[in-house]
Amino acid sequence: MLADDQPIRPGTADRIADLAARRREAVAIAEKHAADRQHTKGKLTARERIDLLVDPGSFVELDQLARHRCAEFGLDADRPYGDGVVTGHARVDGRQICLFSQDFSVFGGSMGEVFGAKVLKVMDLAMSIGCPIVGINDSGGARIQEGVVSLAYYAELARRNAHASGVIPQISMIMGPCAGGAVYTPAITDFTVMVEETSHMFVTGPQVVQATTGERVTPQDLGGPTVNTAVSGNAHHSAADEADAIDWVQTLLGYLPSNNLDTAPEFEDPSSPEPTGDDLALDTLIPDSPQQAYDMTELIARIVDDGEFTEIHGAFAPNMICAFGRIQGRSIGVVANQPRHQAGVIDIDASEKAARFVRFCDAFGIPLLTLADVPGYLPGVAQERAGIIRRGAKLAYAYAEATVPQVTVVTRKAYGGGYAVMGSKHLGADVNLAWPTAEIAVMGAEGAIRILHRRELAGLDEAGREQVECRLAEQYREHHASVYSAAERGYVDAVITPAETRLQVAQAFRALRNKRKTLPARKHGNIPL
Repeated sequence: MLADDQPIRPGTADRIADLAARRREAVAIAEKHAADRQHTKGKLTARERIDLLVDPGSFVELDQLARHRCAEFGLDADRPYGDGVVTGHARVDGRQICLFSQDFSVFGGSMGEVFGAKVLKVMDLAMSIGCPIVGINDSGGARIQEGVVSLAYYAELARRNAHASGVIPQISMIMGPCAGGAVYTPAITDFTVMVEETSHMFVTGPQVVQATTGERVTPQDLGGPTVNTAVSGNAHHSAADEADAIDWVQTLLGYLPSNNLDTAPEFEDPSSPEPTGDDLALDTLIPDSPQQAYDMTELIARIVDDGEFTEIHGAFAPNMICAFGRIQGRSIGVVANQPRHQAGVIDIDASEKAARFVRFCDAFGIPLLTLADVPGYLPGVAQERAGIIRRGAKLAYAYAEATVPQVTVVTRKAYGGGYAVMGSKHLGADVNLAWPTAEIAVMGAEGAIRILHRRELAGLDEAGREQVECRLAEQYREHHASVYSAAERGYVDAVITPAETRLQVAQAFRALRNKRKTLPARKHGNIPL
């Protein structure tokens, strides 16, 4: 390799050729060293990740020649180009994105002044041209040698994330360690994906935890993908490997607009204009017994184009489904109760999960389909003490402030507060449909009659009580829980057969394409965080 201070041949063309050759050779050597370090850990390099993510030949690198300038900290002994992060812009499926990819092989991917400035620059570019920003995280955290400067750039990044929120989609990929101040920018972004075995994310690492609390814990048990996707809900997807993570992000981007003023990509309508066998199968989806569960994903698959949808936050609060799909070639967001998990009840986690998803869809103009089969909010001392009043209200707030087209289908039951917050007409839904099996009431029939007729039932023996309870429950369903009572008041626009659902939903969204709705003028609301 030619030294940087070695004389070059005279002549402009020769100078350009020599400089280009030096840079290519320097990058090749650095990439070889990076590959050796990363591959032994089962990880790809920063540039290999970019190559997998973007369209071939579309990546344009920015600030490739940037170097840190902190000689006073003894860092000048080795001043690699790039300073631990690769930034630039590219295309994914022909659509523009901006991205940065942290390079763990250079100073452990730690953030210093030049590193931070490069990331801020590409985030500002994403905002100025209105395209998604994808951050590939694999970093040891703040660069200790650069002191407070490193911390300052974490705060600057958080400010950029906050300003970009609701303007451009922001996606974080956690491909290795992400700890300390580094975790807060992914937390502000819209979607976070982790990789099994190789990635972890926590505020304080195992050594700090042990020193302060005495607890011994591994990085994976403290902040691995399983913990962050299924327990804390910090991450939205756990991928089997890095290629799987990148594939998930590519799929996700296909549902999203480039910015809040753009529309999501539209595809050809593959759906049949007539009822199909899949449609007719919905007539037998609901079990005869109200206590028997069914899989709501079967209904989603029969409504969306080609039966394809991408679930978000699937391992967290599985009693609530959030997913992206398409209807007649156009992106929609789906929010649905899942009867297979806790009967589809709404708890704190389910409320917060759905509320954030609803707000994302509303921010980016993605219509919402709500599928309701909900017994209400989860009762219990633990939920009350954990703040289900405040945190459960987030879902009502999210739906109430949404101005995108909203269609709701009640399949079996919608009781109490669960009815109100799951895309009800009263919170602003445009079209509300229900199946004949639907019950809309303050509570289920069995619980209601035990309160309303407690004295009458208390005076009966066990055999007589059971018979009377059945009779009273049927009367309650007929007079107080019938979906037709809600339809009489205009709370339900139509009672449809299950087989009609796909066509009725598609028709509703088609009619709502030019919906216009505004909220009162204000700086911003104050959601109960």
